[in-house]
Amino acid sequence: MTSENWYRIDNVAKVFLATVSKRDTRSFRVSCVLNEDIDPEILQKALLMAIQDRPQVQVRIRRGLFWHYMEDTDIMPEVSEESDRICPTLYVPAKAMLHYKVTYFGKRINLDIFHALCDGTGGLEFLNIIVLHYLKLKFPGKYEDVALHSGASADDLSQDSYRQFFGKMGLKGSSSVRPAYHPGGFRLPYDQLQFFEVHMPTAEILSKAKAAGVSLTSYLGAAWMLAVRDEMPARKRQRPVTVSLPVNLRNYYPSHTARNFFNNVNVTHVFDKDITIEELAAEFDASLKSQLTEESIKKQMDNYETMEYVAPVRAVPLFIKQLVVRHVTRLVDKKVTLVLSNLGVQRPPKEVEDEIANYNGFCSSNNLFSTIFSYKGDTTLGISSPYSNTGVVKNFVRGLAESGVQITVYATEVVR
Repeated sequence: MTSENWYRIDNVAKVFLATVSKRDTRSFRVSCVLNEDIDPEILQKALLMAIQDRPQVQVRIRRGLFWHYMEDTDIMPEVSEESDRICPTLYVPAKAMLHYKVTYFGKRINLDIFHALCDGTGGLEFLNIIVLHYLKLKFPGKYEDVALHSGASADDLSQDSYRQFFGKMGLKGSSSVRPAYHPGGFRLPYDQLQFFEVHMPTAEILSKAKAAGVSLTSYLGAAWMLAVRDEMPARKRQRPVTVSLPVNLRNYYPSHTARNFFNNVNVTHVFDKDITIEELAAEFDASLKSQLTEESIKKQMDNYETMEYVAPVRAVPLFIKQLVVRHVTRLVDKKVTLVLSNLGVQRPPKEVEDEIANYNGFCSSNNLFSTIFSYKGDTTLGISSPYSNTGVVKNFVRGLAESGVQITVYATEVVR
């Protein structure tokens, strides 16, 4: 943050700002389920305490001549009972508003946040800060000495880590990838998304992955690919099925930023012959690992970040840049069948684990999108779908259930 109390927008945030729509609001939700019903008055107090720890969320996004920027705002958040859609619209140009929202329902605390502010890791950190303050207020004195902070300074938390670590090697040509297969059929009317919450015992699905010699992410990625294959018409079997996976770059670079710091890698398969889930999972795992090297990530991100510093690009007015970003994003989306984001095993402070029942989350999308959370022996998937046809989701659930995994599924209602 500068002395004028404004922030630069990172390059990933620029993409979200250029491509926000009524269906894909470019927001995501992370939720924490407690063991008792939420007290809204205590939650309101906890939220006001949490924003003192994370003032980076207390901003308003404004339009400049060449790029958007964020400035501090004195708009205060107000907790409410959940009544809106999951992943609501949290950015409207020229409207004074906060770009996040905290709601509750029963035992669940929801944080919906515009993706231009932060990524899933940053969102989960903010959610856990809210939850910890809530529990401290709910049980006075019991968790007084419990802390949830990396020790990072305000500057570290506000850092644009893309600018810090990338953009120093010059531009390189990007590889050409064929357009991916997308599930056919109509999209839901009225710009709706349908959300599915899928629960399974971690031990059961992890044993399947270990038997195949792969990670949980790779096994579930292969299961999704097979679910898509089973919906593909025979004449389209030569089209690649591509799974895009967000990668937390904090695992590779020393960053404590509370803002966006992730990258996407793609794993692709063409179903030109029969293949078992174990074989496909091994192929998926090998492809994923080959891309998750510091050298590979740096090469891709340097190319991406350097674009901003090319003089002709910097001088182009914002509205033209946004048209270009939208066009490029549409081309990228054509090369992706679905997105699979593993937020990993959730680790709140050990002292409060007994108060927390579970975590889950969703992300808005124009394609199929699935998150993965693991906590206390339960693996939870939050699936977002823009399609009227739920065949791929049914195939995915059926395939795991038929392999012996216990599955529980919840779904939101939609207007058809």
